[in-house]
Amino acid sequence: MSGPASLVVPALKKHTATVIWAHGLGDSGAGWMPIAENFRRRGKFEEVKFIFPNAPTIPITVNGGFRMPAWYDILGFSDLSRGDQHDQTGILKSRDYFNTLIQSEISAGIPSTRILLGGFSQGGAISLFTGLTTPYPLAGIVGLSSYLLLQHKVAEDVKSDAANKNTSVFMGHGDADPLVRTEWGRETAEILKGMGWKVDFRVYKGLAHGADPKEIDDLEGFIAARLPAVGG
Repeated sequence: MSGPASLVVPALKKHTATVIWAHGLGDSGAGWMPIAENFRRRGKFEEVKFIFPNAPTIPITVNGGFRMPAWYDILGFSDLSRGDQHDQTGILKSRDYFNTLIQSEISAGIPSTRILLGGFSQGGAISLFTGLTTPYPLAGIVGLSSYLLLQHKVAEDVKSDAANKNTSVFMGHGDADPLVRTEWGRETAEILKGMGWKVDFRVYKGLAHGADPKEIDDLEGFIAARLPAVGG
């Protein structure tokens, strides 16, 4: 389930790691490229290739069927943490797509443990779901302003020996988010911790549905810890 071709910011030095970053509802990969460009200007992550996929344009039920870029349909915003509000077919198709992106990097010679998967809002939710259920052990998983998709599916599919059971998860959320409520993010973190995942959940004061400099600094720190330069 993919849209236009992914946007790519290539590694400046020998390519040893990859970050795959998923945008939110109605956005595009271009919306998040400035983060990678900022890293480049400051000489950060020179061995890392950044991939910004573009979601397909599909009808969105909560918006009266209006078509927009999305990783899956959204039936309602009243409680995104409810499983009966989730488009399972679309979610599983997008999970398969992100697994193909991971596999492509592996085929290009990048170990899965040098691949970090993350995203914002809907993109964060699909990144969390893919990261929890993928057969590939990853370097890290990130969900900003996001929530847990198909909780029952995660509980069914993720066993004690899951590929990423020991993979670090970073979640950030604004305490003034009117769209994806802070409690949904906190609830997701607690559910995952209860299942044995290592989750760092941080709340940012006054932040609505977006990102702020402190959160991006924390994201940078997470990427640096999970994808250190190896040289060569």
